[in-house]
Amino acid sequence: MTTPHSTPCPEPFLPPDPQAAAGSRIADFARWAARHQGAEGIPDPIDYHALHRWSVTDLEGFWAAVWEYFDIDATTPYERVLAEETMPGADWFPGATLNYAHHALRNLHPDAPAITALDETGAAYEITGRQLRAQVASVAATLRDLGVGPGDRVVGYLPNTPHAVIAFLATASMGAVWSVCGQDYAPRAAADRFAQLEPTVLITADGYLFNGTRHDRRAASLDLADALPTLKATVLVDHLGLERPATRAARLTVPWEDAASRTEYLGITPVPFDHPLWIVFSSGTTGLPKGIVHGHGGVLLEHLKILGLHCDLGLGDRLLWYTTTHWMMWNLVVSTLLTGATTCTYDGSPAPVARPDALWELAARHKVTVFGTSPQYLLAMAKLGVDPAVHDLSAIRVIGCTGSALPASAYPWVRDHVGAGVQLASTSGGTDVVSGFAGSAPTTPVWAGELSAPNLGVALAAYDDAGRPVTDQVGELVVTRPMPSMPLYFWNDPDGSRYRDAYFTAYPGMWRHGDWITLTSHGSVIVHGRSDATLNRNGVRLGSVDIHDIVERLPEITEALVIGAEEPDGGYWMPLFVVLADGTELDDSLREKIRDAIRTGTSPRHVPDEILAVRAIPHTKTGKKLEVPVKRLLQGAPAEQVLNPSAVDNPDLIAYFAGLGAERRQALRPHTPEGVS
Repeated sequence: MTTPHSTPCPEPFLPPDPQAAAGSRIADFARWAARHQGAEGIPDPIDYHALHRWSVTDLEGFWAAVWEYFDIDATTPYERVLAEETMPGADWFPGATLNYAHHALRNLHPDAPAITALDETGAAYEITGRQLRAQVASVAATLRDLGVGPGDRVVGYLPNTPHAVIAFLATASMGAVWSVCGQDYAPRAAADRFAQLEPTVLITADGYLFNGTRHDRRAASLDLADALPTLKATVLVDHLGLERPATRAARLTVPWEDAASRTEYLGITPVPFDHPLWIVFSSGTTGLPKGIVHGHGGVLLEHLKILGLHCDLGLGDRLLWYTTTHWMMWNLVVSTLLTGATTCTYDGSPAPVARPDALWELAARHKVTVFGTSPQYLLAMAKLGVDPAVHDLSAIRVIGCTGSALPASAYPWVRDHVGAGVQLASTSGGTDVVSGFAGSAPTTPVWAGELSAPNLGVALAAYDDAGRPVTDQVGELVVTRPMPSMPLYFWNDPDGSRYRDAYFTAYPGMWRHGDWITLTSHGSVIVHGRSDATLNRNGVRLGSVDIHDIVERLPEITEALVIGAEEPDGGYWMPLFVVLADGTELDDSLREKIRDAIRTGTSPRHVPDEILAVRAIPHTKTGKKLEVPVKRLLQGAPAEQVLNPSAVDNPDLIAYFAGLGAERRQALRPHTPEGVS
């Protein structure tokens, strides 16, 4: 990868604070690496680009430095850092045995909060390091008694509460494999994931909170258990205080309070570096969701790098990142414990109608230092007129943002309504690597609408149509050298063909992620959206994100989705779908306002062919707009081949957009005069 500086660097929106940068953990790591690891070419510890160049040109030196700096406690040592660099199939730290759970528990102060449990009502309670260790030991012993052993699967149907964290750590501590999804998934959708794994134990809750409603999931939990014939037992969490249901099958049901209240010694099982830790799932928009398997060691190192170096987390810090248990951000949030910092769980809506500023109030009350959210949340706060600064947010030093590209318009709002010195860290990555490709650090400037830099250890490139790396122009996101947290394999993919086809066919030996990005001359990264959803008008590629950014700033528009659809006659239709704010009508005046905003903010090429009001935009369960499936529906692909309804936040929209496509094709059909065949 090239990080050129041949053109003048524009003024950043927020330069790094020199004092904070020099005192950061990433700067300390750079100094340590220069002394102990022979890291040449880092003349200044706050020179992020020099550190990044070293991290991707000397993979073995860099990851050995991460290992030593964070004092990885291996039961048996590794033979070398990277025995095989081929992708797929990179062989990291062969010979090493360790356990993720040991590292998640070892740095916690016994009497300080390890987990702060929050919900949308404002209620909170804390679990200390000592209490967390005791509950993990108890649940692990319960799982052993229920027949769970190394390599067996334990699955959770749980909201984002401490129960999920405890159950995961207990599972990992014994070398078993964890997978979880939220209770907003229907039982059938959860079974589509979990049945593939043939789990031994299901851990579920009686329900969850969302937007002022207590959602009873007792019947759903029973339906899910019935759909998992390999279960030996179910552990039931009493989260809402609902009466325990009678089981329908002759299998054991254990109350959580019994599973987690035993006095037990925590015996942690050392496992190979690449032993499976958890299985996360693709969105499953077409067919069954793919199970993506990550290993203990790769996740441990990658998350220490992201959270310890990029987020500067350590003892005394608190992280609150809004997520659900089925989004990869939950996995990263749990890993806060690796740094010794406190992680906050949150059960509820990010902006409940009764208290739309609930998260900000909780962040202030609990002195959160890293606050994580999505672009949609920040834009919604601005449109709702919420002013977070009415709360004391002085502890917040970083606002993390991921899920989609953060538009430039959000940056001034965060500065003016959260804090002028707060670092807005826009990041991009994926469930695939359960980490990030590009983001921010205390030593990087912030440019509005851009990600500050590729992450350490990520050999990021943008490739043009000829497969050549390019700078200052749009290209395919490619990772040219392996990362430790790349998947071990896909579940039920014995020959690895599905895994290879997913990432390695376009550029053999290199990871193609499926995003359009620009690597800029000043070292930042601009994400333009999914490459398979990119607009291609008269041979000119346009990023959908650029249009969404402009349109969603308008007060009349709640959300927007632009699609470029090739038509059978060789034409190209580029409609813009908009969700209107309450009381707004899409008339000619508003249409012209939208066109003018797009024309002025981007270019005339970006102006859509048609602007249509729709009742909602479909998303995955993790909130990502379904651009490609909507495009295929508009082109007439059968709905059952395009989308799995269980993967969509509003399944009714599948038929709705399919109907819009049918109407479009009918209107374009040549008219046949009556009596002529």
